[in-house]
Amino acid sequence: MVDAATKQLSSMNGGTLVTDLKGLPSLFKTRKSVAFVYGFMFAFVAFTAFLAFNSSPNSYAPWFTNIFSITTTTTNTTAPTGPGGSHFNSTFSYVYHNTTPLQNATTTSSRSKNTPSSNSFVPNKETFGTANNSTHNRGLQPNVTTQPSIVNNELATANNYTKSRDSSSKAQPLKSNQTTMEAPKTQLTVNQSVNFPPKSGASGPVLKGIPSQAKKEVKAKYTASLSKKQANGTKQSEGTNSGKQGIEGLIQNLVNCDLFDGEWVIDDSYPLYKPGSCSLIDEQFNCILNGRPDKQYQKYKWKPKGCILPRLNAAQMLEMLRGKRLVFVGDSLNRNMWESLVCILRGAAKDQRNVFEANGRLHFRGEASYSFIFKDYNFTVEFFVCPFLVQEWELTDKNGTKKETLRLDLVGRSSDQYKGADIIVFNTGHWWTHEKTSRGKDYYQEGSHVYDELNVLEAFRKAMTTWARWVDANINPLKSLVFFRGYSASHFSGGQWNSGGACDSEVEPIKNATFLREYPPKMMVLERVFRGMKTHVTYLNVTQMTDYRKDGHPSIYRKQYVSEAERRSPLLYQDCSHWCLPGVPDAWNEILYVELLINEKRKHQAQKRHR
Repeated sequence: MVDAATKQLSSMNGGTLVTDLKGLPSLFKTRKSVAFVYGFMFAFVAFTAFLAFNSSPNSYAPWFTNIFSITTTTTNTTAPTGPGGSHFNSTFSYVYHNTTPLQNATTTSSRSKNTPSSNSFVPNKETFGTANNSTHNRGLQPNVTTQPSIVNNELATANNYTKSRDSSSKAQPLKSNQTTMEAPKTQLTVNQSVNFPPKSGASGPVLKGIPSQAKKEVKAKYTASLSKKQANGTKQSEGTNSGKQGIEGLIQNLVNCDLFDGEWVIDDSYPLYKPGSCSLIDEQFNCILNGRPDKQYQKYKWKPKGCILPRLNAAQMLEMLRGKRLVFVGDSLNRNMWESLVCILRGAAKDQRNVFEANGRLHFRGEASYSFIFKDYNFTVEFFVCPFLVQEWELTDKNGTKKETLRLDLVGRSSDQYKGADIIVFNTGHWWTHEKTSRGKDYYQEGSHVYDELNVLEAFRKAMTTWARWVDANINPLKSLVFFRGYSASHFSGGQWNSGGACDSEVEPIKNATFLREYPPKMMVLERVFRGMKTHVTYLNVTQMTDYRKDGHPSIYRKQYVSEAERRSPLLYQDCSHWCLPGVPDAWNEILYVELLINEKRKHQAQKRHR
């Protein structure tokens, strides 16, 4: 049997099988057979191609779908909407039917609603102002898209506005309350104002000609693709839901931005009102009327590093202030700010004849006050003179001699007149630099005790603590907004205000921040007082932004008519503390306007939560 099997195998390998195979080609020697073979091959190739390229809308159907296009998640990928785009699903949608593709992850950086803004103080916090609320930059993963700032939606939603606090905040001992923010990807013009969009509904993306599966992907990626389109200049129609999100994002960016860390830039659309058009400006601030020849100082706009400050929309601000009282309390620098705001708002009033001063200068127990009425808006903007925020006092000694003291334990006499106001802007600072207060000898008083000598910083702390306690006890935070404008820099060179200090040769701002002065110790004391308060205070920290503007003071152009002594030596009588109007205080009011916008946003959010 073994021999037989061996012989049979030998026969197969040795020739019989080969001979049989060699005979096969004879089957294809006729013309009909060759045509049949080619026809069969062509039909097979055509059928295979049909399976490969004719996709089925059902992901579970046995077709070779999207064989040449493998879906990968890349940055800012959008589904095709035109007829030329591919409509194929993933190659592996059937083979790996239990595997879902990675979705485009969208990373957004936003600040907690409960986190204080960079210039605000939350009561009873040990660290304040510049707590690091920043969003740290992280390396993006390959399949992660970063959503651009919603500010990019501005082009579609904010009329006359095309750009605008937390990114990286750094607490610095000399520049407190300052944060920086990553610059927005789209640079927008700086001379335009914010207008809220209409409340119409939004239309979604067009999905014609796209299979149902692709439509789902388009809808899922619509938000990310919208941001990219707008960054590339694609404008969305006004009155959309995306528009509402855009304006909310704009304001959120301002919340997260340090408005006081920036630079001054030329903007030919400024000032906010025509020089010489506001007859309400005091002579000491009306530099053009007093003969100042250069005009460039009026053309500067404040530009924060992390966002763009919207141009003050006076008409909108009047509407926000309708039926309210806005009160400034402090020294003549707050009068500077008060007059600036009156001029800005008056220019937007429907009928300027219905904007008038109430009664001129009024006195309440020795403290002056002023008020302008905007009759059509049932709105008043007022100024109460109280340069120390505590009472200036007159003490009679045993000999009947009267001497002036400063009561560190009593707030100003007129405080009852404004404690119910809707918005209160406090300030103090310059009067604490005068000789009497700086020396502190036989001047500061608490109760019946007059200090023989008291350090000015300690006196300032006591006075601000008295003010803070009064605010906590008398101002209703549910009704009133409390602001404190910080120290405004002066620029006397070669002396002080009463010893020949000058600034008349300055015609442009300081360009290099290294030439700025250190943050005033009194303002550091003030910030520590803010920390201990129960009432929320928004700190308008204008110290650095004003320190740049050595060109903005009246200097020798503080009066139209001068005395004989001033005429003989005009350079000895200069004002390098106050500001020309139009000028620097207009920018303070633009920041105040932004803060009011932010407050309006928070109110709307609170109302939505309670519905």
